Amino acid sequence: MFTVTGVAQQQALRDGVLPPVEQVRPGLWSIPIPLPIKAPRYVLVYALELPDGLAIVDAGWDTPEAWDALVAGLGSAGATPGDVRAILVTHIHPDHHGLAGRVRAVSGAWIGMHRGEAQTLPAAQYGDVDDFIEVSYRWLVGCGAPEEQARTLAGTADEWLPFVDMAEPDRLFDDGVLVGLPGWDLRAVWTPGHTPGHLCFFDQRRHLLFSGDHVLPRISPNISVHPQQPENPLGDFLDSFARLSTLDADEVLPAHEYRFAGLAERLADVREHHEARLVELRDLVEAGPGATTWELAQRLTWSRPWERIMGLQRRGAIGETLAHLNLLRERGLVRNEGYPASQDRPVRWWKHVPD
Repeated sequence: MFTVTGVAQQQALRDGVLPPVEQVRPGLWSIPIPLPIKAPRYVLVYALELPDGLAIVDAGWDTPEAWDALVAGLGSAGATPGDVRAILVTHIHPDHHGLAGRVRAVSGAWIGMHRGEAQTLPAAQYGDVDDFIEVSYRWLVGCGAPEEQARTLAGTADEWLPFVDMAEPDRLFDDGVLVGLPGWDLRAVWTPGHTPGHLCFFDQRRHLLFSGDHVLPRISPNISVHPQQPENPLGDFLDSFARLSTLDADEVLPAHEYRFAGLAERLADVREHHEARLVELRDLVEAGPGATTWELAQRLTWSRPWERIMGLQRRGAIGETLAHLNLLRERGLVRNEGYPASQDRPVRWWKHVPD
């Protein structure tokens, strides 16, 4: 049965405030870190006490406010950033990985992530933020975005610098390996989808799953196709549920929202959500053959009108639409064709495959 265990966290979400720092279990703390965006408002960093310091799961966005919150939260656990010995990164998005480099600089801690995630660090792929923006622009044009909007959504160097300027890892984890934290029986669980190398961490002795963004209690994470993702991330995401379903998790500690019990029930709900989304999108392709990803994204049902979905959230909506389309194509339900657009950049469009 799905049960909310982070009751104070859930109430804080309803009230639009930061939840409290909490001691979840002996030697385990939950620390909310504010984010410089409207949604989500915070990320939950988890501090695990070690014999000679502590480890943290994720670190928060690299802003002065986030750093102050991390310092205060660690203080509640009787520690400082200098006491951190290990930083376990679930994935490289800046709300999770952004402060990792600063914590390492003051503590000498090692940073660990999945080896596939390390390969997607934008600096490793592109080296230059302008190259990153140009790749994003071409991808948006290929999805059918008008050129002016593609330029706007591709962003500026100031917008993307937090994504590009991130710390390199010291240790690389493969699926199933023991992390090696004294006093903890923590194993890395590879859960691609939100990012190619997303990791959850499962403590086998305490039956706790640190789920990052992979499993959240109220919403599904954004599963997008974009230049840093493989072709079928939604398929990878849903396939990973079989791996998670074998875990004997008494409680799930996500990076956003609130703690909960009932992993199997939550996985079933998320799968049902995406299957319904696939049906809706297939119907839209059948009703409007030749539509681009951009056009189909505008026709889908979202939590608010398309006109109010802007910036990174609009990019995410386009990428999410494409992820569902690619899974439909993988299942043989739609096909993807194309024609040359301006400046010889191909625009892809979609057609229904009859039963």
